[in-house]
Amino acid sequence: MFLAASIVVFAIYFANVALGAFANAAVFGDVGEMLVLFAASILFVVAILKKEADRDTENGG
Repeated sequence: MFLAASIVVFAIYFANVALGAFANAAVFGDVGEMLVLFAASILFVVAILKKEADRDTENGG
């Protein structure tokens, strides 16, 4: 779930950057882009940590 959310948030970031580069119509400013990329990074880290915790639980410790 967190990995999918991370992908969605990163896609929003990428779409904003692409709109700014090609159409000069970016939705977010610099701070907005930073916050969206930060959110994608945090969601990705949470997904990886949960997957690692699940793997450790399966292996017994």
